[in-house]
Amino acid sequence: MMTKTLAVLLLVGALVDTASGQPTSDLATLQANPAYQAALDHLDRDYDRFVRELIELTEIPAPPFTEDARAVAYMTMLQAAGLDVEQDGVGNVMGLRRGTGGGPLLAVAAHIDTVFPPETDVTVRRSGTRLKAPGIGDDTAGLATLLAVIRALDAASLETASDVLFIGNVGEEGPGDLRGVKYLFREGAYRDRITAFMSVESGGQSAITNGALGSRRYRATFRGPGGHSYGAFGLVNPAFAMAGAMQRFAAIDVPENPKTTLSVGIVRGGTSVNSIPFETSMDIDMRSESPEELDKLVEAFLGAMDMAVDEENATRSVSQGPIELDLELIGDRPSGLTPASAPIMRAAIAAARAFGIESRQRTSSTDANLPISLGIPAITIGRGGLGGRSHSLDEWVDIDREPTVRGLQVVLTTILAVAGPAE
Repeated sequence: MMTKTLAVLLLVGALVDTASGQPTSDLATLQANPAYQAALDHLDRDYDRFVRELIELTEIPAPPFTEDARAVAYMTMLQAAGLDVEQDGVGNVMGLRRGTGGGPLLAVAAHIDTVFPPETDVTVRRSGTRLKAPGIGDDTAGLATLLAVIRALDAASLETASDVLFIGNVGEEGPGDLRGVKYLFREGAYRDRITAFMSVESGGQSAITNGALGSRRYRATFRGPGGHSYGAFGLVNPAFAMAGAMQRFAAIDVPENPKTTLSVGIVRGGTSVNSIPFETSMDIDMRSESPEELDKLVEAFLGAMDMAVDEENATRSVSQGPIELDLELIGDRPSGLTPASAPIMRAAIAAARAFGIESRQRTSSTDANLPISLGIPAITIGRGGLGGRSHSLDEWVDIDREPTVRGLQVVLTTILAVAGPAE
């Protein structure tokens, strides 16, 4: 049986010299193909529609776990782009564009959800070529990019060797914990067919994400009997236990290389200033480029929590009950690496270079984390163009025509470089 890595090697090897990473004559042949040039030209002609759909999608709120309205709108747009679409059990919207059968299945995704709560004003404001609205770049621009690419391929009758599964997936942002791609690869109908994966995110195209920054997130809840701050003085206090846990956690030594980090992001608890709280909690974020270092950090964290509880129970009275600790895993993003020498990376580098962009590799937390951890060649690329202030209320993208269209062209070329043009 052919392995997934070998299948992708054979698929992309015709386009990229696997020894040097330089575009081969076959990539030059692609560039000379009239159908390919027609697809590039169509992206320029389709610019106004790209902008219109970007605005339309941005103005549909899509907080984690409540992406339904935007998902329905995106299904309609995928259908209008000519795909047969479906929605899976967790809410991912998918459309399959069939190839000629010469290669394995490539999945290309952009995420539907944004970080903003449902009450956020997502009205798009325009100033010249700058569009400003929460979520417009991350990752609404990615969704609009996929639509433009699909239309360009069809308008030029440009076939691929591989089937390409275009996906608007849910649950990429923080609390979503990659639930869309987790379902896709663990339970979805295509889980055993996808042999290469690419996500399209906000940002430029001078960096290709091939390193999966793993994270483990916990909610640590400390519970005790509570009581009056004066009358019950001397009883164990969950706030004191949590403070001790924070100090022990902060003192954990982590390596600089591979970069490993820890943080307390949210703290809660208490009912009044003159009460010993009966419950406090904190949300913990731990990250590392290395799966092994992340596991070591988690083990140290768990030990620190237990020691802090034991210390509080030994220091103050447990006559009304001890401090108890509840640990809830609220986020688990695996780490790993698609090697820089992998064919999918070389294909992406070659595609960007064809437009004068020299790419470098980087590590980040994206939808590609999950397939990377499974050994499936996966990367995340930028949709191109300028933008900034991601995850803020004044998030923006610049839609100046030339760099915007060039970004779309790079994405289309990268897809072709991985999926392989039909013979």
